[in-house]
Amino acid sequence: MNLTVGWVQQAMTGDAETNMQNITDGVRAAAKSGARLVVLPELHRTHYFCQTENPALFDLSEPVPGPTCDALGSVAAECSVVIVGSVFERRMPGVYHNTAVVLECDGTLAGIYRKTHIPDDPGYYEKFYFTPGDGPLYPVETSVGRLGVLVCWDQWYPEAARLMALAGADILLYPTAIGWDEADSADEKKRQFDAWQTIQRSHAIANGLPLVAVNRCGIETAPDSVGGIRFWGGSFAAGCQGELLASAGEEPDTGLVEIDLSGVERVRRIWPFLRDRRIDLYKKLTARLAI
Repeated sequence: MNLTVGWVQQAMTGDAETNMQNITDGVRAAAKSGARLVVLPELHRTHYFCQTENPALFDLSEPVPGPTCDALGSVAAECSVVIVGSVFERRMPGVYHNTAVVLECDGTLAGIYRKTHIPDDPGYYEKFYFTPGDGPLYPVETSVGRLGVLVCWDQWYPEAARLMALAGADILLYPTAIGWDEADSADEKKRQFDAWQTIQRSHAIANGLPLVAVNRCGIETAPDSVGGIRFWGGSFAAGCQGELLASAGEEPDTGLVEIDLSGVERVRRIWPFLRDRRIDLYKKLTARLAI
């Protein structure tokens, strides 16, 4: 079974309505080109506000379902596509999440995933804003397959990808917001980008699953931040053996890629990693340290 997947790689402005208009226009363009599933970047409604710690920015949050789900659901139904979007979710006072939302092709909310691994690095102060998701690490059932949706920082953790695979995901999807510090050297920037792409391609290989990662692009400078972040774009798709199927550059891009979901069966027959796992030896993986 072939699945045509689109992505909308965008540079975000300071205006939420403009961002959502650009995003929905991108969804329409991808659908017109044949996409049945469209994946969006992380936190695509606003600037990447986590560059600073500011309690007033919690006002950017919204419920799920809420305005972003309504807008994405409307365009999903209009274009008959499944959409993976992203919301700064207000779950209750004092509990906020970085939440991926999956809209079915009839516009209904098929499921959500709350980001599990939360970073706290210079320019990425997400622990100030987001409560870690309380699971489960389980794919969302849709008309185009079982979507193993994870978010950005989750992409560095093989455990998250593996659990999605063990739960029967057909594909791994990563809405993302990652970029460079402009003070970094060209060599350091290349090392970071290569590591980012390599770790995700390794998840595809280790689990015998296709994978799509969708990033934002452009320079964003939040109030009181220093230097801002140049989001590097680079959205890409990999096949079940980690092969690079399609990729974007650093500019806004509405990409399209054809993914053979039947490749999962073929690849797992020749590389039966799941069969040969020594689960009897892995108990210490649930401990902080194994010493």
